[in-house]
Parts: sequence; C-alpha cells; structure tokens
Amino acid sequence: MNSIAFPAPVASVDADLRRRAAAVIPGGMYGHQAAKHLWPGAPQFIASGEGAVVRDVDGREYIDLLCSYGPIVLGHRHPEVEAAAREQAMLGDCFNLPGPRMVELAERLTGIVDYADWAMFQKNGTDATTLALTVARAHTGRKGVLMATGAYHGAAPWCTPIPLGTTPGARADLYNYRYNDIASVEAALAACGDDLAAIIVSPFRHDAGLPQELVEPEFARYLRALCDEKGAMLVLDEVRCGMRLGFGSSWAGIGVAPDLSAWSKALGNGHPIAALMGIDVLRPAIEKIFTTGSFWFSSVAMAASLATLDVMAREGSVARMHTLGQVLWDGLLAQAAKYGVDCSLTGHVTMPYLCFPGESDWAKTDVFAAACAKAGVFTHPRHNWFISAALSDAQMAQILEATGEGFAAVAAIGD
Repeated sequence: MNSIAFPAPVASVDADLRRRAAAVIPGGMYGHQAAKHLWPGAPQFIASGEGAVVRDVDGREYIDLLCSYGPIVLGHRHPEVEAAAREQAMLGDCFNLPGPRMVELAERLTGIVDYADWAMFQKNGTDATTLALTVARAHTGRKGVLMATGAYHGAAPWCTPIPLGTTPGARADLYNYRYNDIASVEAALAACGDDLAAIIVSPFRHDAGLPQELVEPEFARYLRALCDEKGAMLVLDEVRCGMRLGFGSSWAGIGVAPDLSAWSKALGNGHPIAALMGIDVLRPAIEKIFTTGSFWFSSVAMAASLATLDVMAREGSVARMHTLGQVLWDGLLAQAAKYGVDCSLTGHVTMPYLCFPGESDWAKTDVFAAACAKAGVFTHPRHNWFISAALSDAQMAQILEATGEGFAAVAAIGD
C-alpha cells in the first residue's frame, strides 16, 4: 500500500482549544468523542448544528452522518423539540419532586412500545442497561447474565470495553456467547448453571470496528424460549437502535418481546434522557430496590422527548430514515463497484457500517473518511453511521458525491 500523507495541523480555534483542554482535561479529551478515533486531521470541537448540518469551531460545515452517535433523529435544533424544551425550562427543570412530564412520557412510551407496562427514566444508556440487570437479579434472586462477546452495553465497570481500573468481581457473573450462535448460548448457559437471571442482547450486532450482523429471527426466538424455560429475563438493549429500526420495539416485526428494554439516544433528539421499560410482573422487585439520580427526574429532556415522539409519529420519521438509508446503501455499493474497491457494507440501512476487508491498520477507512470530510460529510471510520430524518434529497445527493470522492481516494492508494 502506498504511504498516505494527511495535512499537517494549522493554527486554528480548534488547535487552541485542544491546547487549553490538554492542560485541564486528562488526555485532552476522553471517551468516544476524542478526535483520535476519527480520521487524521479531524476537528475535536463542534460549534453548532442545524438540521442535518454541523459546523466545527473553525467554521467548516459537514452534512452529519454520525448524528451525535445516534441521538439526533430529527436533525439538530429541531424547532418543535426545542420549543417544547424552552417552554418547560421557563417553568423549571430540576425540582425537589418530579413534574407532570414524567407521567406523560411514561404514558406515551407504554402506548408506543407494545410489551411495555411501565417506564422509568435515567440519563444515559449505561444507566438503563445497568438498572435492567439489577431489576432482573432482584426479580429472579439469581446473579448470572449471558452477554454477547464484544457487545457494547455501556461504560459501567460490568460492561466497559476497557476494564482497566475495574475489579474482576464486576464481571464475575457474566457469561459470554456469540451473537446469532445458539450453540454458544448453550455453552454459556452450562457455565452459568442454575443461576441465570437474564440474557442481554442487542437488536442486531453493532460492535464498533467490526462488520455488523442482523439478528436471525430463529436466534431471537430461541433466546425468548430459553428465558421462558429458565424463568430468566430477556433484556433488549435498544439504546442505539431504539426508534430507528422501528417506531416501537425493534423486534416487533419478528414477534419477539423482551421482559426489559433499555433506551436512550433517539428518545430526546439530543436531549439527555434514557428509559427502562418492562412487564408488569417485575413491579414488586422494582419497588424493593433503590435506584435514583438527582437529574433523572428533570423535566426539560422529558418535554423534548414528548415532542420528539410527536413529530416522529406525525411525520413517519422512521420510514423516512429507512428510505434515505436505502438510497445511501444502494449508492455506496454502486460506487464501490464503479471504482473497483472491495468494501463491506453491513448492518441496518438506518445505521450502516462501511469497512474494507483485509486491512488491519484502518488506513483505507481513514482515507475514505478524510475524503468525505474534505467534501463536506462527517462520517466515522470505525463506527456505524446514523441516518437522520432531517436529510433532504439534495443533501443525500451531496453525500453520495462525497462518498464517491472517498472511494476514488481509496482506489488511488492501491492495495
């Protein structure tokens, strides 16, 4: 493969912010939003966003195909969502007791998600997945949890992908299986024995840095039957997929209902909210545990979520994202063929993942993402992308122009 030269950093607002951040923030930036995970030369700081466009602090505009790692479904600063948030903010947000938006949102969600009899609210996806396991263990009186190898369920000690600083005890009751592999589930169950409290699973396999894998319906049905047989809880992690694969449960189409589901991201179109939903039989266990957070009950994000759900229902936003995603999917495959580039496109059309088989150093994906950014489209070289209902047909055409530049750049560097 030919060597790749990326532009050297230049003096900029972004560069100055990085310098200042390095002095007061460990590592200069941390977590999944550190620019080191993007293409070489990527900005670290975003100044603003509107609709399907974001602008970095140096004024460069990008059509957004990352959507803040999933929360943005209606576009940045959607007028109706922001108006609802402002109206609630004028009344207040964080009180001694919850406001009426909490009840209204629980009513709305249990009306949308077919199996859900109740809802509880948090702030992050990690909050919701962790609480799901707590509820399952409290209900069953058992400890063991089956979890797919490599699956991302948050950043708490039990599930963080980099366990430095955690103790072995945090994962002592986890047993791994391979996604869509029934035999591996049976092996994990044998290791767990009679202590099975729950199986946690994503609607499809969307591990970062790896080809995505849609669920096989028979695998989902097997998990449901196994939990029924063992008296365990089936937990569906909807944090990334919720309100994208469907308006309601992601597995409704295959007829599989979980006992518990964890939600976040798309619920508030960028406002910080998460939810745990579940079935009636779990109420007694929930009433005995203690779980809370000072900001879990704040009303502004709940008002934003209510407005988000209103818009999505009225405008058919999920169907719109499916249509746009299919246009992008088909266009990417056609461009790969045109330029003679071997690429892998996997996942769901609303959350596509593009990579180049056979590479281990991310060189081609970096080149692709950098070329897209130069042409004004923000992607991610090692993570699935996200489609937003705010994208116009004209913007989709611009995206395909940019991805064409990306494939041309990859073709130019050779093997």
